[in-house]
Amino acid sequence: MDPVLVLVFTLSCLFLLSLWRQSSERGKLPPGPTPLPIIGNILQIDVKDICQSFTNLSRVYGPVYTLYLGRKPTVVLHGYEAVKEALVDHGEEFSGRGRLPVFDKATNGMGIGFSNGIVWKNTRRFSLVTLRNLGMGKRSIEDRVQEEARCLVEELRKTNGSPCDPTFILGYAPCNVICSIIFQDRFDYKDRDFLNLLEKLDEISKILSSPWLQVCNTFPALLDYCPGSHNQFFRNYACIKNFLLKKIKEHKESLDVTIPRDFIDYFLIKEAQEDGNHSLKNNFEHLAITVADLFIGGTESMSITLRYALLLLLKYPHVTGEVDTGVEPLCSCKMLIRCWIDICT
Repeated sequence: MDPVLVLVFTLSCLFLLSLWRQSSERGKLPPGPTPLPIIGNILQIDVKDICQSFTNLSRVYGPVYTLYLGRKPTVVLHGYEAVKEALVDHGEEFSGRGRLPVFDKATNGMGIGFSNGIVWKNTRRFSLVTLRNLGMGKRSIEDRVQEEARCLVEELRKTNGSPCDPTFILGYAPCNVICSIIFQDRFDYKDRDFLNLLEKLDEISKILSSPWLQVCNTFPALLDYCPGSHNQFFRNYACIKNFLLKKIKEHKESLDVTIPRDFIDYFLIKEAQEDGNHSLKNNFEHLAITVADLFIGGTESMSITLRYALLLLLKYPHVTGEVDTGVEPLCSCKMLIRCWIDICT
């Protein structure tokens, strides 16, 4: 048989198989636009304004509809009422994590951010209890936050009012607050390990928000066979994990089970108490990935919040007169913002 005919026949069979699979899946999912084989509904989404694309589709198919990102079906909840009904009214049923191939490959199903099932439930329960024991949500943590805010203000004063990009500087404080909970100690802002950690976290955040990573999550085979920024993400993630494993080893050698110092100590004590009766084969790696999740989630979110607060106050300077600079612990963020406005103006 002619090789060309064989190729055409094979591709036709794969095409029909793809159509059949999508058709059988769509019968069990909410309505949505008809997907194309392999690429799904990607051509129906404006990558420059994804939010507006989702809004336009919700007007046609309702607040709950299905999109195919490549061959992967994705149920979209659009609007407050739909999100509240799913995540609040039926929170237990929708508590599972979606699959992100790039994190599946990096974490091997461990940690707290992208694990699922019993691993996620146990890790989340332990993390919440431990963080509360270490002061989260209590006045004891406010002293650490206020101290770090003062250090950050001093770092900002060193700019002497000259033009600068505060993006990296504003990552110092939230990262150091997390360090004080995880490692007990904070880092000096010039510490090489600390700066390297922040650089890796910042680069990871930028790579994760890049269009290429979204393509890789849609077509996971690219992660194994194609060059690209995803390889830099894996290198950075491995670097952070190795740094944390080194810290865990140091804690293991100096551990006193009667006086837990920080998050790592609590985890090591819990592991010793279970005496191997756990479902994870490598608890140290699980701990390192859990701590990495706390760093990635906490540092970037707080840094962005401070950045937006500064931008808004620079745009509306009359509001700065209403910012309280008192000494109460919860005014630390306001104090930081007011000092930065004073320096800039």
